[in-house]
Amino acid sequence: MRWLVFGSYDVRRHPRVGVLVEGLRAAGDEVDEVNVPLPLDTAGRIAMLRQPWRLPVLVGQLARCWALLVRRTRPYRRGAVEPVPGDGGIRGPVDAVLVGYLGHFDVHLARRLFRDTPIVLDHLVSAAGTARDRRLAADGGLRGRLLRAIDTGALRQADTVLVDTAEHLAGLPAPDRDRAVVVPVGAGVEWFAAGARTARCRWPGAAGGADSPAPSTGPGTPGGSTARPRLRVVFVGLFTPLHGTRTLGAALAELATERTIEVTVVGTGQDYSDCRRLAAGNPAVTWYDWVPANGLPALVARHDVSLGIFGETEKARQVVPTKVYQGAAAGCAIVTSDTAPQRNALGDAALFVPPGDAAALADALRELAADPDRLARLRRAARRRAVERFWPAIVVEPIRHRVSATVPPQAVGPVSETGQAGCRSRPA
Repeated sequence: MRWLVFGSYDVRRHPRVGVLVEGLRAAGDEVDEVNVPLPLDTAGRIAMLRQPWRLPVLVGQLARCWALLVRRTRPYRRGAVEPVPGDGGIRGPVDAVLVGYLGHFDVHLARRLFRDTPIVLDHLVSAAGTARDRRLAADGGLRGRLLRAIDTGALRQADTVLVDTAEHLAGLPAPDRDRAVVVPVGAGVEWFAAGARTARCRWPGAAGGADSPAPSTGPGTPGGSTARPRLRVVFVGLFTPLHGTRTLGAALAELATERTIEVTVVGTGQDYSDCRRLAAGNPAVTWYDWVPANGLPALVARHDVSLGIFGETEKARQVVPTKVYQGAAAGCAIVTSDTAPQRNALGDAALFVPPGDAAALADALRELAADPDRLARLRRAARRRAVERFWPAIVVEPIRHRVSATVPPQAVGPVSETGQAGCRSRPA
């Protein structure tokens, strides 16, 4: 199939689109991108929900993005006078248009530009649901009704709607569910590569060999020492209520006297100040406001445990966060909240704790610090689960199956584990 991936998405902030592109290419499809990132981060979008008078800024930025999108998509539209040769990309009409994540407005433009082409909307988040999760809009208020209208309008423009979990699918309006397909978020090849580098060494409790990550060592555990290595734990997040970072902060406070656990926390956001205040008494926590996207895989892979989410909101019970897929691909043991979608995604390849339970989270980390064999088993299980289910070419199989029914048979090739444009085969 020939795809055009379209929109004002920013793959550096939201890697989901990159995973889909990698997967489609690895499956043997031709993929080109027309992307003009909207220069507005998550904090800026949230600020506009709090301060609606700033919406003209969004309108102006979106208009500039759209002007460029209109111009750059001209060679791909049906009826183009002459296909334009590209630099490795495709030109001429495409079989399907994929509108990237946060494409609530972009999908309207895509429908106008590609009237006779199947439109696929990656509806990973609901505008109304996100505002409700962040306590920015009540369902019955004017703002809540407006955001629901934005969601409804976007869904109606798409021929196929992508969601990330069965719970998210069940939450769609009834008329849209039949057009929706569940596509896990997955992880990019760079996360698997980081995990593969870690897996070449041996880690505590493992029998050794190619599937075994390296031991972690911390201050006070020099080479040859019989002291137990420190458990290295990492949390990466935006500190929204979904992440449950107040719970994280309270758990870190409980671990303040532990000398075998060190924690790296990356990110800032809505609940950052509360989290940091709660954890202030723990000297074994290192805080980073920001790490470049291309440095995150290696940073996470150097840790034993990657933390997921611990929030108690409605949205927290419907999602599997990106960082859970990424941490598993990087070869970390996963500790996250015990919710239906996360159990469905991870099975026995994670350690689950009740949402909002700081004591349970602290106890789980103590258990892993005291039991290197269990830690090793969880790391191997998470990595194996990622390779089997979260590799990009596997993630996109449901999309290709659904969309292939709407395009000519000759446009649909077999799903393969190797592909074009430098995509690597699935790791062993």
